[in-house]
Amino acid sequence: MRNHLKPYDDVLQTACDTPLIRLRRVVDGVRTPVYGKAEMFNPGGSVKDRIGLAIIEAAERSGELRPGGTIVEGTSGNTGVALAIAAAVKGYRCVFTIPDKMSIEKVRLLKAFGAEVIVTPSAVPPDHPDYYNNLAKRIAQERPNAVLADQFYNPVNPQAHYESTGPEVWEQTEGRITHFVASPGTGGTITGAARYLKERNPEIRIIAGDPIGSIFTTYHRTGTVEPGSPYKVEGIGNDKIPSTLDFGLVDEFRQVCDRDAFHMARRITREEGIFVGGSTGLVVRVAVDVAREVDDPEALVVCILCDTGERYLSKVYNDEWMRENRMFRPERVTAGYLLDSKLEAPPLVSVAPGASVREALDLIEAHNVSQLPVLEEGRPVGSVTESALLSAVMEDPARLANQVREVADDPFPVVDTEADLSEITGRLTRRTPALLVTRNGSVCGILTRYDVIHHLIP
Repeated sequence: MRNHLKPYDDVLQTACDTPLIRLRRVVDGVRTPVYGKAEMFNPGGSVKDRIGLAIIEAAERSGELRPGGTIVEGTSGNTGVALAIAAAVKGYRCVFTIPDKMSIEKVRLLKAFGAEVIVTPSAVPPDHPDYYNNLAKRIAQERPNAVLADQFYNPVNPQAHYESTGPEVWEQTEGRITHFVASPGTGGTITGAARYLKERNPEIRIIAGDPIGSIFTTYHRTGTVEPGSPYKVEGIGNDKIPSTLDFGLVDEFRQVCDRDAFHMARRITREEGIFVGGSTGLVVRVAVDVAREVDDPEALVVCILCDTGERYLSKVYNDEWMRENRMFRPERVTAGYLLDSKLEAPPLVSVAPGASVREALDLIEAHNVSQLPVLEEGRPVGSVTESALLSAVMEDPARLANQVREVADDPFPVVDTEADLSEITGRLTRRTPALLVTRNGSVCGILTRYDVIHHLIP
C-alpha cells in the first residue's frame, strides 16, 4: 500500500492503491471473512477514478484528443467526476449528459469541476435520441475537437482494472481471495479485475450483484435481452448490453431490490463507519449472502465499495425521500404492504376455469410462480398448484388438454389488504400455501409463504 511519504506532482497520481477493509458488524456473525475495497479513497471518491485518466491518455495517444479539446460522456455521475478531474489538470473542457434519476449532488459536483451538464429523461428507451448515451454521441459528433469517452464500449475501461484493481486485490489478500463481488454498470471493474484474478487462480468465483430491473441477470442466464424496468440504485445495472462487460468471466449474477441495497448502505455507514452509496449497499448485501453460504473461515470474500455516500445525501440518507419511495418498513405490516413489496412477479396471476392445464402450466413457467388462483369474472372459484398439475400430467399426459376446472382444488382463503402480518402467517399453513388479497371486495393479489419469508429474512 502507498504510504504517502513523498509528495505527488498532481492529484491524478493519488488514484488507485485503495485500502482493503474488513467488514465486521454488517456480516451478522458470518464466519467467512468479508473485505471491502474502499474506492471512496480515490481523489474523485469512486472506483471510476481508475478509468478517467486512462481513457483520456488513450485518446491523446491515438490523436483523437488534441490540446484545447472537449471530452464528452454519458454518465451516471462518477465517471464524469473522474474525467472532469483529469480534464481540469490537463486543460480540457467537458460536457456530460446525465439521467434525471441521478442525485442532485452528482450534478452539482460535475459543475463544480467546470463541466457542462445536460440532464436527460430516464424514462426513455435506449434507442431514443434523448437517451443520455445517444445524446452524448451526438454532441461529440457535432462539436469540433470533441471526443466521446464511450465508457460502455471502450476497451480501455476493463483494461484499467486489469492493470490496477485485480493486481491490488491479489497482492492485498496475498493470493488468498476465493470470491470477488462487484456490481457491473459498464462492467469494466468486474471484467478487468476478474480477468486478472482468474489468470492467477481460475478457482476464484466471480459474483455480480444486479439491481432488480436491470437486464444483466436474465441475459447471463438465458442469453436473451428482455426489457428492463425502473429501479432507484444509481450507477449499476443497465437496460442495454455493453461490450465492456465480459459475461463469460462472471460465474453468477444475483439480484437485490432497492430497499435491501439502501438499508445495507445505511448499516455500513452507521455500523462500520464507512460512508457509502446505494450501489455499495447492494454489493455488500450480495457479498454477505455469499459469505454466509460458503461458511468457511479459510475462504476470503472481497467486494467493491464503489463510492462515497456524500453523493446520496438527498436520497439514501434522506429519511423523507426514503419514506416517499417506500424504502422504510412500516410499523404495521399489512397484506397490502406485502403485496406492494412483491418484486419478482405481478401482484396477481390467475387462470380462467375454462383454460387448459397446458395454458395454466405455461402461465406458471412464464411468471415463475407456484400457485394460481382460478378466477371467473373476478370471483375465486378454485386454485391450482404447480406440483399438483405436474403430478397429474405425469400420471396421464393427456390431461394437458383438460380444462382447469376439472383438476382445480378449493379456492385459496381470502384476506383484506388491511390484514396484519400475524393473521397472514397464522393462515398460511402446509395445507394453505397462498392467500388471496382483496381491496374493496375485489381480488387484487396473491400472497404466498415465499412472500412472507422474503419479508421476514431481509
